[in-house]
Amino acid sequence: MNGRRTSTYCQRHFDVQFSIFVLLALGGCGAPGEPQPPSPPVPSPITDLTAHQQGNGVRLIFSLPTRTAAGERLSEPPAIEIFRGTVKSNGSADNKTFKLVYTIPGTLADVYETQGKIQFTDPIAPEELRAHPGSMYAYRVRTRASKKRDSADSNTVTEKVYPVAERIASLNAQVTQAAIEVSWPIPSFTTAGGTNETISGYHIYRGELDPTAAIPSANDLSQAKWKSPPILLAPAQSNSYRDMLFEFGKTYAYQVRSVIIADGNPVESDDSVPAIVTPRDTFPPAAPQNLVAAEIPGANNTVAVDLSWSINLETELAGYHVYRTEKQGDRGELVQTDLLLSPAYRDAAVQAGHKYWYSVTAVDRAGNESAPSEQILADLTQPLP
Repeated sequence: MNGRRTSTYCQRHFDVQFSIFVLLALGGCGAPGEPQPPSPPVPSPITDLTAHQQGNGVRLIFSLPTRTAAGERLSEPPAIEIFRGTVKSNGSADNKTFKLVYTIPGTLADVYETQGKIQFTDPIAPEELRAHPGSMYAYRVRTRASKKRDSADSNTVTEKVYPVAERIASLNAQVTQAAIEVSWPIPSFTTAGGTNETISGYHIYRGELDPTAAIPSANDLSQAKWKSPPILLAPAQSNSYRDMLFEFGKTYAYQVRSVIIADGNPVESDDSVPAIVTPRDTFPPAAPQNLVAAEIPGANNTVAVDLSWSINLETELAGYHVYRTEKQGDRGELVQTDLLLSPAYRDAAVQAGHKYWYSVTAVDRAGNESAPSEQILADLTQPLP
């Protein structure tokens, strides 16, 4: 009896020990339900990469991913890796030739962001372009949110690149009443290339700077704070342009790119040195014309002088000033300090037996006052009819 109990006890003890061993073994291999180390976030791949030649380089434009491949939101901008490769004779990208050429830390991504997209130019040596005009380059982009894994490749883009004219080294901007007149020297090519290098025209770009920010250096707009970023304002065939679509008081930055035609397509040079202009309205209106005076009798031997003149056509006109003097040739004094809003005035502060000469000026909203009109005589020494 005791032997049977001892045997049962030993069997149960063995079963418990075996069960513990199995559990430990399973736990050592990673049992279901055990906490696992988190997988590194992998950004979703870029799908909207585009490329075009920009001066002596290729401009890449794309949207930076904000979510992982699993659909989770990225906590911060990922680093950007730019790969460049060559193209096979059949026009397809040669996968074996792609090499990492640039890495942009995620903390600097906003430096390259314009209108919600990353814009980065891969510079190519001018001598290389002139030695091999029309060479084709291929590009892909990846992003990386951790050091362990990067995203899948973006879509692949290719671009032919041609030699362009030298950067325009100076830009002159002159403010007139009707326009900002921009002009520049005609650029040249440094050496002969393999294409017919002739400038077909120019593209004028204009942006508006934020008035609350400091004005950047005239030679560097990389840190400019824009109210409206530069856009193509107009093409030009000659090396000058009159911008009539401006407003006084705003700060504009102008840049010009020369244009050549390569394979039937326009190719722009690098941006010129910028010209930063804040036009001020210092231009007075035209002097009023056709001033006439009429003597008007009043009660009790009083008299008044009615003045009228042609209305000025300036859109920024604020009003008129009337001057009176008893000495011909002198400007005299204002008959009233407030601006007259209409081209007429009755002067009742005159006396019979005197001669008065009148002139009128126009004043715009910026406070600029015109030259005086021709003086007109009101002779009150003669009896009125």
